Amino acid sequence: TTPYERPQPVLPLERRDLLALPRSDCIAAEQLCLSDSTCNATYRILENCALAKTRFVPLDHNSRVRCLNAELDLGNSSLLHCKCHRRMKRQEHCLRVFWTVHAGDATNPCLKATHICNLSKKCVRLRTDYASICTKGAGSEDMCDRRKCHRGLRNFFEKVPEDFTKRILFCPCQDELCGERRRKTIVPDCSFQYNTKPNCLWLLDSCLEDHICKSRLADFQQNCQPADMSPDGCSQHNHAACLQAYMGMIGTPMTPNYVSNSSVEVSLWCTCESSGNQKEKCDQILSMFESNKCLGKHQSYHRNITTIVHQDYGVWVPLLPLLSYARLWPTLTWSR
Repeated sequence: TTPYERPQPVLPLERRDLLALPRSDCIAAEQLCLSDSTCNATYRILENCALAKTRFVPLDHNSRVRCLNAELDLGNSSLLHCKCHRRMKRQEHCLRVFWTVHAGDATNPCLKATHICNLSKKCVRLRTDYASICTKGAGSEDMCDRRKCHRGLRNFFEKVPEDFTKRILFCPCQDELCGERRRKTIVPDCSFQYNTKPNCLWLLDSCLEDHICKSRLADFQQNCQPADMSPDGCSQHNHAACLQAYMGMIGTPMTPNYVSNSSVEVSLWCTCESSGNQKEKCDQILSMFESNKCLGKHQSYHRNITTIVHQDYGVWVPLLPLLSYARLWPTLTWSR
């Protein structure tokens, strides 16, 4: 990340939205932030965090969490897009503001991915849209509008180029704070979690009653079908298709997510307790994500980290008739 505004190159048409957001100098952006009580409080926390990093003062866990939350709360503030200019008045002050906001970029790939998203007009708009919807009443089933939240997530992953969405969803992390930001990408308190874990059979029934979820589950089964004899663990040998199919499940009743901030393991928010004589079928639902060697290979491939090692839960059994695994809709025209 550089604090200085540079000459804008001529970009291909599909990349011109990268430079579509208005730029302001960081001094003006700081003044705008300080005039808002919420932004002001968040910015003051970031100042203390940046000062501690500059002086190499070790932060305890609670302080690091406070810094992370401040970075998350900054949201779509104009501070995220501000730049400085050489030979400008108060250049040093401008640079101090810039590095206060971007202090965590070098050590937090997920934060850096968010800033890259903020360079795209479409990415930042759709990300802000779903974040705004999903955070309203998040953590409370009575207040959170999960249906609208899911629709906002689908809009984001369908309409924003994968160059941005993959960076955000699959950013590589080396510590729990980065992992927590990655886990919170889809605002799981609203989009993923219930107050209590439902049975996975109920989750599957909810999916099969929804045409979008039913189709995307079939797509996921087709493109992420594991194969023990395959070198990469996948029957289709198509990394991109499996990863896209996984992202397609986000924003459906069977939305998956990371299980913790210290792991790249993913799962559904459901349990197989009290499944009776359908326990085996229930375990198959969970194993589509938890023990899917194909999905694990794809995750490690895109995150550039050590390959995930899964337990072998046996033969893959499709839960839907997939019409010879034919695709159910064109890749780039998913219905909503």
